[in-house]
Formats: sequence, structure tokens, C-alpha cells
Amino acid sequence: MDSMRRILFYLVVTAWPFSVAGELTADTAEYRMNAGDRISIRVYGESDLSVDAMLGESGSINYPFLGEVEVAGLTPTELEAKIFKGLEGDYLVNPSITVTITQYRPVFIYGEVQVPGGYSYQPGLTVGKAAALAQGLTERGSESRIYLTREGMPEGKKMRVSLSTKLQPGDVITIEQGFF
Repeated sequence: MDSMRRILFYLVVTAWPFSVAGELTADTAEYRMNAGDRISIRVYGESDLSVDAMLGESGSINYPFLGEVEVAGLTPTELEAKIFKGLEGDYLVNPSITVTITQYRPVFIYGEVQVPGGYSYQPGLTVGKAAALAQGLTERGSESRIYLTREGMPEGKKMRVSLSTKLQPGDVITIEQGFF
């Protein structure tokens, strides 16, 4: 019986619509980097200026020639512009810079799932898919009593969401017990 419920849960989750009007979405083009993200900075033709780094709690990285560079809160495009401005002129003429996120900070899922914890974020991840990564809901897990806490929300505030809600890196999901 338990394996049948897991199979049904998986089928429902994978067939769930990818976007619902009014739902929370993660737009990776406007994604703002923060602690826990791993980034790669490449400067064409300048291997000494290429850096791979994980953002720590300070939100900054140590970059050659520029020293401490504040990264937290910037999009990859904004960081490219910041590094371009710092390198252009004194160090390079018209540098070609690319910033990519090689690993997003994890999402966390707690409550009535088989294996609660942190899971790697991938673009397009929904609450339902995160629950599937956590090996599904427990017997008491509710498919309607799901709450999300997102960075930037007031302390202690959580919002009720559905299985189709798109997640962002750093989101915390709590699945409560359902009363049948």
C-alpha cells in the first residue's frame, strides 16, 4: 500500500503544471546571488583572472587586482559589469567577462516527508519535485498544508503554497500533517 501511494504521488507530481498564474516563480535571468551559491568568473584570454568561489556569509569574494568584491544581492550580469568596470583601463582594454552560477544554494524541506533535509536547487524545481527528492510524503503528510519561507520575508512569516509552486534557492518548505 505504501509503495502504491508513493507511485501515485510521483505521477501526480510529475504531471503537475509547470506554471500557474499568480504563483511564485524563480526567474534565473534576474536571480540574485547570495551566501551558499558557487560561482564561476571567466575573463577571456586571462586565466589568472578566472575565479571559482563559493559565497560565504559575508557575501563577498576576493578577486585579483580588485580585492574584496561584494557579490551578494547582485545578478550575474550586474557582477560582470562591476568586474568589467574595475578591470577596464588600468588592467585591461575591453575585457570579456562571463559570470555563471555553477551551483545554487540548496532548498530545505521539513515536516512530513520521508527524508527531510537540504536538497540541491535546479531551475524549474517545484514543491512537489522537492518532496519527491525527499522520497515523498509520509502517511500523514498533507498535500494542502504546505508552507514556504523565503529569504527576504519578515522573520517568522510563512506563506501557504501548493505542490506546483516554483522554488528559489534557499527556500524552506514545511509540510504539515493532514487530518483525514
